Amino acid sequence: MDKIVSDRKIDEYYMRRALSLACRGTGKTSPNPMVGCVLVRDDRVIGEGYHARCGADHAEVAALEDLARRGETARGATAYVNLEPCCHVGRTPPCAPRLVEEGVARVVAGMTDPNPRVDRKGLEVLRTGGVEVAGPCLEPECRWLNRGFVRVQTLGRPWVTLKAAAGLDGRIALTNGESRWITGPEARQWAHRMRASHDAVLVGVGTVLRDDPELTVRHTEGRHPLRVVLDSRLSTPIGAKVVSGGCLILTCCSDTAKAEALAEAGARIRRIPESRGLVDLGAALSCLVEEGVLSLMVEGGARVLTSFMALGLADELALFSSHRIMGEGPGLGTGLRLEAVSDSVLLKDARARRVGKDFLLEARFSCSPDL
Repeated sequence: MDKIVSDRKIDEYYMRRALSLACRGTGKTSPNPMVGCVLVRDDRVIGEGYHARCGADHAEVAALEDLARRGETARGATAYVNLEPCCHVGRTPPCAPRLVEEGVARVVAGMTDPNPRVDRKGLEVLRTGGVEVAGPCLEPECRWLNRGFVRVQTLGRPWVTLKAAAGLDGRIALTNGESRWITGPEARQWAHRMRASHDAVLVGVGTVLRDDPELTVRHTEGRHPLRVVLDSRLSTPIGAKVVSGGCLILTCCSDTAKAEALAEAGARIRRIPESRGLVDLGAALSCLVEEGVLSLMVEGGARVLTSFMALGLADELALFSSHRIMGEGPGLGTGLRLEAVSDSVLLKDARARRVGKDFLLEARFSCSPDL
């Protein structure tokens, strides 16, 4: 029994290293998942690697190349990988057969791949090749790291995070719409790191008209996410900063002249089915999957945030709370008409932290399906 516990702890130790490596691909691998791989023999790391970006070597191949640079061989080694090795040919060759060819003796997989093309088939290739297969190992952590990938494969939509900044009274803007700046510089820097970790950031056209945001990553390192504007009537000004930055406008408007003018100014236009005269949010999320988006951060305004909550399309909330009292103005949930307290939008797994002078509340929406 003690040996079983000891072996499990050893597996978890190296799986945590694989997860740490996988995190290095944050914001760079979509539509692929983030994967890390550690090769171990005789309780010694002999090679490791991670999937750095879409189109680059998968983690297992990167680890094997690292092993070769060290002058090692994979024969008899154990491979720790946070996601089941693939068995299909995509942009790169399959990894499971490669591990068999290299003589890897054991593979510990953090989780099976929810992609129907792979789901347990990679593990079967390994078993057929004489490789011992173990797992899942640290499965909740592995699924959480790739929650966007899991969402797309199981529900056909990205992982959706609603991000807002509010005063202590829950108001996210003044009555005139002004909201700069509710929180301090540390919270804003944190929000920019969040942008960099998401594949896309979305706002409604009202935010574009009021604030003319860039929606870029500043105050921190990281690539700019895809900038998305919900604009049912194509009201986005041609001179808006997001337009010149090459944003994607999702609309249900059929005005060809407006669309061509915005496209000439730098935007991309995609027409989405309507729902009650507005862009259908479910269809919009499906469109973003086609764009390679696994994770989406919705930044507002109030009407857009409320719409995602009302339709049960939000997975996570990131609410920055400042030390201000904002007075009258829109709040998180403004426009959400409820008949009873029991109809309230519920949160779960809430956690809070201090960020500078402000607080950040992170929580899951109770309606968000388990991973």
